[in-house]
Amino acid sequence: SQLCLDNSNTLVTALDEVHQLGFGSFRVMSPLFPIFTHPQVGYQLDELPHAAQIKANLATVKLRKEQYDLRLSFHPDQFTLLSSPRPEVTAASLQELTYQAQLAEMIGADVINIHGGGVYGDKQSALSRLVKEISALPEPIRSRLTLENDDRSYTVEDLLPVCEQLDIPLVYDVHHHRCNPDGLTVAAATEACMRSWRRLGREPYFH
Repeated sequence: SQLCLDNSNTLVTALDEVHQLGFGSFRVMSPLFPIFTHPQVGYQLDELPHAAQIKANLATVKLRKEQYDLRLSFHPDQFTLLSSPRPEVTAASLQELTYQAQLAEMIGADVINIHGGGVYGDKQSALSRLVKEISALPEPIRSRLTLENDDRSYTVEDLLPVCEQLDIPLVYDVHHHRCNPDGLTVAAATEACMRSWRRLGREPYFH
């Protein structure tokens, strides 16, 4: 409870500093509430002794976000995999996304960004599982979810058809693209990313 309170205090301070530095966006750390989704020792916010203070801090974060015109996002850790062939991995990933969507709702974050995950020896089957799991996501997660190309498994070309099929945006990471290139130039990938956001009436987002 004390860790969560300290983290929520620090998040308010961080937004003040980000604003002073002139940045327009900020990625909130995923473990803001440590071990929140742990299968044995996880918890809910209302169970914490400092719950009221923590909620007040998160409400302040949302006010700061609006006051400073900041864009807030989450990038779940690498173990959040919706393309895994293992049901227990998918279930744990859904719990993590649910937690981050709860936080996003409380602070006004509009992006929860994930990678495609592993290939598991069959990229097309993995992509099919990814599409199936994203299609079934609850609206608080689905409305914020974005896909990002990575430096090993999934390129922009791999993910664009998924984004178009599911009407979710692509977050283009140019550094990953240089490590894991495809048939697209940087300019073409940038434009594709922008289209994926604009067709949904949203401002593009890049790494």
